[in-house]
Amino acid sequence: MKVVIHLSSSEELKAIPILLRHSSGSILRDRTYVISDAAAKALRTAGVRFSELSRESNIPALEGAASCERI
Repeated sequence: MKVVIHLSSSEELKAIPILLRHSSGSILRDRTYVISDAAAKALRTAGVRFSELSRESNIPALEGAASCERI
């Protein structure tokens, strides 16, 4: 599962070494990161504070459902 987080500049300095060890995530602009759920857990354990902006859902896709079909 992927998580989108935002870090302050001071928290980002603490988070970088943890993110390099725990996630092959993506860096977006303005200190926003797409990381794994395990990396987010490691940041929390290390006391790094961040805002969670979004979380990948485990809801199954509706691919293959016919129109008006009950799912």
